[in-house]
Amino acid sequence: MEIYHNPRCQKSRQTLKILQESKTDFEIRKYLDDPPSKDELQQVLAKLDIKPMALIRQNEDLFKKEYKGKVLNDEEWIDVMVKHPRLIERPIVIHGDRAVIGRPPENVRALLVEED
Repeated sequence: MEIYHNPRCQKSRQTLKILQESKTDFEIRKYLDDPPSKDELQQVLAKLDIKPMALIRQNEDLFKKEYKGKVLNDEEWIDVMVKHPRLIERPIVIHGDRAVIGRPPENVRALLVEED
């Protein structure tokens, strides 16, 4: 199991706490320090079963200033997230071929049930 984590984000910290309390083995990826590649993002999107636009933080100032109202295709939105990882919604928890966004943090429990 892996968590794309931003220590400054309350939801990310709450999700991390759920993982820690579950006694599940997991790795922490501080994705702002170690951004995912284009290929990794494509894999995460497939595991989440969502379109790239659904993974973008549209309330971020950067999005509002540079991307709001732009019409880009899926590959271009992935490129935007690779270039600006802070636009990636967080936290993301990945387990095998599934993933969830920890908003709300309790979403991660669906992956933990699979562990039992």
